[in-house]
Amino acid sequence: MTKGLRWGRKWIALAVLSALALPVCIGCSQKETKMETSIFAMDTVMNLTFYGADPESALKGVQDELVEEIYSLEDKLSTTKEESELYALNEQGQASLSSETAELLTKALELCETTQGALDITAYPAVRAWGFTTGAYRVPDQAELEQLAAGIDYTKLEVNAEEGTAQIPQGMAVDLGAVTKGYAGDRLAQQLEQAGITSALLDLGQSTIRVLGSKPDGSPWRIAVQDPAGEGYLGVIELTDLAVGTSGGYQRFFEQDGETYWHILDPDTAAPARSGLSSVTVVGPSGLVCDGLSTALFVMGLEEGTQFWRSHPELDVELLFVTDDGTIYVTPGMNEKFSLAQGYEDREVQVLT
Repeated sequence: MTKGLRWGRKWIALAVLSALALPVCIGCSQKETKMETSIFAMDTVMNLTFYGADPESALKGVQDELVEEIYSLEDKLSTTKEESELYALNEQGQASLSSETAELLTKALELCETTQGALDITAYPAVRAWGFTTGAYRVPDQAELEQLAAGIDYTKLEVNAEEGTAQIPQGMAVDLGAVTKGYAGDRLAQQLEQAGITSALLDLGQSTIRVLGSKPDGSPWRIAVQDPAGEGYLGVIELTDLAVGTSGGYQRFFEQDGETYWHILDPDTAAPARSGLSSVTVVGPSGLVCDGLSTALFVMGLEEGTQFWRSHPELDVELLFVTDDGTIYVTPGMNEKFSLAQGYEDREVQVLT
């Protein structure tokens, strides 16, 4: 049994062996200084690595700004810190918002709408009821589940970005964990670009990764994708200047009476999503979108998720699904980036069209 996290609806198993493995830079330029640091934030370990030609003292200043940005976002968006804006919204039903929180809430609601509620940031009371916020796991009965599901409705969250306010009905609670780390990665990448950095790997808890440019030697970053059924890695995705988000039932779960219950809930039932998928990996230019979509697509399942991808080319994402029987399904763009790892060469990979 694993212990539940308090950060986010994805409740991601953000230990090293979650969805994505840390790439290694081989043949990096000796002319650039490597800067790296690890911090604990948003209930996970984050590893930030970038390369720059400026003096190390200047690069240290950039590094400090990245860390400060992460902690600043955590202070605003935590569901458990009493001084956070999100905590105030959940406890009081209304709150004044910083520009960052207003922006993230607005974009998250847009993604909820785009996915027709497969992603719903108001599912937090249901997540708490299952014990994923504390590790005190329990299985709600059907009557409680129906009551919880009735309270999940992102359309009742009102955000006024211009005035910097938000409000929700009594009993509702909002959690942005399904998109926060992706959003953070986007903001950090923007900061690095403004500082003139062109090569970076931002590992924001392993299920959420943002790469800036390529490795210093010009080759793509290589991101390993875990086998949801074991400790090994299915394969590697080669990326340049993109984000990755992964969700999977294996990442956070508990067992009771021979049944496994995972952290990704179906908003329609307030119960773990039983979609036939073990994991979903999304690659695209927006970390926020990749993060949120990986959760939504896990809820949708393979068929509905594939149709969603076909219907939304404007999102500019590529997908990798792993079904419960271990079959891998990839979109054409993902197929160009993904290769099976040693020991998995006989694994079936089907290309979606």
